[in-house]
Amino acid sequence: MSVGPGRMTPMTILGAISLPQNPPEALRGIARAADEAGLEELWLWEDCFLNGGVAAASAALAWTTNLKVGIGIMPVPFRNVALSAMEIATMARMFGDRALPGIGHGVQDWMGQVGARPKSPLTLLREYGTTLRSLLHGETVTVQGEYVKLDGVGLDWPPSRPPQLYVAAGGPKTLALAGAIGDGTVLAGGTSPDAVAAAKKHIAAAVPHEIVVFVLAVTGDEAAARLAMTATRYDQLEYAGLAGSAKDIAAGVREFADAGATKVILQPPPDEPDPEEYVRFVAREVRPLVD
Repeated sequence: MSVGPGRMTPMTILGAISLPQNPPEALRGIARAADEAGLEELWLWEDCFLNGGVAAASAALAWTTNLKVGIGIMPVPFRNVALSAMEIATMARMFGDRALPGIGHGVQDWMGQVGARPKSPLTLLREYGTTLRSLLHGETVTVQGEYVKLDGVGLDWPPSRPPQLYVAAGGPKTLALAGAIGDGTVLAGGTSPDAVAAAKKHIAAAVPHEIVVFVLAVTGDEAAARLAMTATRYDQLEYAGLAGSAKDIAAGVREFADAGATKVILQPPPDEPDPEEYVRFVAREVRPLVD
């Protein structure tokens, strides 16, 4: 919801993505550029078989002072829930609320490649998310689910304040689950403002709930053509994203805010020549136009 023409609500966060197609050693420069430019949030992807999300996020947090770093997302079939709880708790204790962990189904073909494709991704996500929240709240957990099985497991170093847990979702059932077990929902690239508004109805959380949307945004020479090419590559055929100047992109960001997104995270195209300059562009040129 906007607070007037051309303005986002104070609660709407603007961030950017550091793509996993960037080599791991490039993250230091990107994270520091984002922090120095005043970017609010930098999100990372744990795509197979590229950067490890926890390792990359921890390094980015260690290299920066104010920047919040999200992992969007850690695929739940990939790792035992107790291990995820240990890793998230460690980040939360070291970096406080600057660490933003996210979980989700993962790409099922990739999960099949590593022999971890579940018969019921929704059941796994429900068991996993519920158990993970309990562990991060310092509880000792015994559970015998279809997928998640723990016997008296509790963290020796739980976070003093459990971090916000984000859940990636797309379909109605997963959106409803995200509203029930998560503090926020992550919507993938290709989600239009209208789809954000529709997703919000399915989420229907009983308490305040973040809605994070990844939006492909291309600027510079031949921005529209590069947007169309990238949208095709990512199979974002219904809604490609945003293209043009800072003013053009800011106008699109406001549409997402009006639709209910509390965090709009801009995604560069994979051919972005200067990822460090991209995060500066988002922080210094787009952000002032939507404040």
